[in-house]
Amino acid sequence: MLTIHSDSRGRALAVEGAWVAEAGPLEQLVEAFPRARVRRWPGILTPGLINLHGTELLDGAYHPDPREADELGTAPLTGDALTALAPDDARWGASARRGVQRMLAHGTVAAACEDGEPARRAVRDAVRRSGLATIGRIGQPGGTPSLDPYACGLPVEFARPRERGSAARFAFFDVPDETALATAGAGTCVATVVEGRLVYRRR
Repeated sequence: MLTIHSDSRGRALAVEGAWVAEAGPLEQLVEAFPRARVRRWPGILTPGLINLHGTELLDGAYHPDPREADELGTAPLTGDALTALAPDDARWGASARRGVQRMLAHGTVAAACEDGEPARRAVRDAVRRSGLATIGRIGQPGGTPSLDPYACGLPVEFARPRERGSAARFAFFDVPDETALATAGAGTCVATVVEGRLVYRRR
């Protein structure tokens, strides 16, 4: 089923399957695809974000389950705390699933990893099932690993531009414009679409 996603400025994408069928003003797309489902989101539409610290956040950090908050807290565990926890493969897989969901909640559609994908098999399997893309990188990107790409201290990178025929990977942020997004950060995400699927929606 073809779906039109639009932001509060009237910028819209028509999505069919995993691909962008057309991009343009909402009124134009509704006219072109009169039977399409229309979803309107607050704020602005942007390409999905790329988190440059995929290796650090997925292979090098443990994301606690909310049920572990009393014991482990809520922030990702790294360094000595991670060493002391010594997660087994099952915990690594569960951590990766939670980490991916938290990335998606920040409008992230791809994570950059050394060798192009996570090194741990349990993490790699969890990421593949999620739909989150992974891309290669050379060395460490610098900055501070963060689920919010705007908080890592590096220039923010976006996935491929939203255009006809490109993969449907984009996000909506509840801010008035791109300048406000850079100030408020990716925690303002209200919806993330990956391969045409709505994988995150703020409740």
